[in-house]
Amino acid sequence: MQTIDVRSLVEELKETIDAERVSQNDTILEQHSKDESYHTPNLPDVVVFPKTAEEVSKIMKLAQKYKCPVIPFGIGSSLEGHVIPVKGGISLDFTLMNEIIDIREKDLLVVVQPGVTRTQLNEALKGYGLFFPVDPGADATLGGMAATGASGTTTVKYGTMRNQVQDLEVVLADGTIIHTGNMAAKSSSGYNLTSLFIGSEGTLGCFTELTLKVHGLPEYVMAARAVFQTVDDAVNAVVDVRQAGIPVARAELVDEQTMHVVNEHSQTDFPVKPTLLFEFHGNQSGLMEDVRLTKQILDDHNCRDFIYETDHAKRNQLWKVRHNMAYAFIHTYRGRKLMATDVCVPISELAGAIYHARKALFKSGIPGGIAGHVGDGNFHVTLMIDTNNAEEIARTKQLNKELVEYAISRRGTCTGEHGVGLGKKQFQRLEHGAAFDYMKKIKDVLDPNRILNPGKIF
Repeated sequence: MQTIDVRSLVEELKETIDAERVSQNDTILEQHSKDESYHTPNLPDVVVFPKTAEEVSKIMKLAQKYKCPVIPFGIGSSLEGHVIPVKGGISLDFTLMNEIIDIREKDLLVVVQPGVTRTQLNEALKGYGLFFPVDPGADATLGGMAATGASGTTTVKYGTMRNQVQDLEVVLADGTIIHTGNMAAKSSSGYNLTSLFIGSEGTLGCFTELTLKVHGLPEYVMAARAVFQTVDDAVNAVVDVRQAGIPVARAELVDEQTMHVVNEHSQTDFPVKPTLLFEFHGNQSGLMEDVRLTKQILDDHNCRDFIYETDHAKRNQLWKVRHNMAYAFIHTYRGRKLMATDVCVPISELAGAIYHARKALFKSGIPGGIAGHVGDGNFHVTLMIDTNNAEEIARTKQLNKELVEYAISRRGTCTGEHGVGLGKKQFQRLEHGAAFDYMKKIKDVLDPNRILNPGKIF
């Protein structure tokens, strides 16, 4: 990519939108040089804060004129380097585009700008008896969640962002503004462009408006914790619960090492054993039957302890293990950087994949643990790495490679929810084969000068 005349670009940007929303402040640049990942930060040349789709369109036209990279930025909570401006350019911060435009409760739809966060939306939906189900853990922006194809703990019941987005307003690389869908409950008209853009990580266009599906708040919520002697017993129990058709809303695994770290950090006394955390949504009588059947299946897999709670505070206490996991590792291994891997396999392959991951983690000698959304075959290995130790970084990369190659060999994927970004792009050819060439062709059509988030995915 050619050298950018940054000075002239910034002058034109200040003439195009309010000058105070075009920043080269050192602190602002540093904030937009990184995300929550272990990947090396890199400064953008300028940070711009648009307020409308029309302003984004004007910015994109200037970017085309100067052949300048544009990197969409939500709040920087991504985990694979998605928002790192590896070639400099414009970091396009959507913080000021944070309005909930329309809540259409009868259609079970909501229209939002990309800077709206998950928590902000759910606070607004409470009064309508509705909620947005995708929960990636962080209070990410909805634009960023769509861009990375996020999911999380509730995927087993409600699906991922791909299942929740009805329509996108997208500004393309040349400044054209398009809509990819509509508000109809279904359509057999044309190509599914909405699905194409979800998970594109800012490489095909910038999202300026999202129409999302929302759901009725469950009448009754129940949480449960089950303790097992071995990880294999826990994983096989989840597989059987899913195959029995029990409609669990969440099914999370935490291994014994993670339980130990959480206990040390949070001053709790949870059993230091492989643990499953469940959540059930529905009506009271139906949930009691679901819990009864679940416990029966778990007992067949040597479940050592099973408790359930309906009280809100007690449910939160049960989930404390999962919610505090990352912080527990960070505070326990001070001076190290957290890296969370992310693979997903067919649920029938899950037990073997986790067994393989446990052996690989032990062999690496790197502190860490295993947890994940095992109800849908997605799990993580949390690693605490010394980023100043080249040999340890090499072992970390080898471990990641082994996990990914195993998942792909079982017809799984290198990432179930974190996205490709910088960390998983090396595995795209292995996973997609010849189809990867056609992804590149789509990229070339929509972004021929490759100014949209260069260095990611491809």
